[in-house]
Amino acid sequence: MIDRAQVAHVANLARLQLAEAEVEIFAKQLNDILQYVEQLNQLDPQLEGVEPTTRAIEGTIPTRPDAIRQMVDPEALLNCAAAREDTFFRVPQILG
Repeated sequence: MIDRAQVAHVANLARLQLAEAEVEIFAKQLNDILQYVEQLNQLDPQLEGVEPTTRAIEGTIPTRPDAIRQMVDPEALLNCAAAREDTFFRVPQILG
């Protein structure tokens, strides 16, 4: 069980300034988390032999098939640009 003194100690180590109300809230929240973890730990024997899954339901991700398509004319795309330089889009510099 995490008490207010432990929360205040950890906050001090982390250089956090917590109000008394916050210390009380965090102590309760941390204890709730620890209780939940304890519930999960009790499931271990019941879940032995269950294969891990990557998603909650079976299925596949729909994808479109690869298909060769006509490429848009690069010159037509560059003509739509706000600014261009030769065969490139000109954009504002963001790095020094």
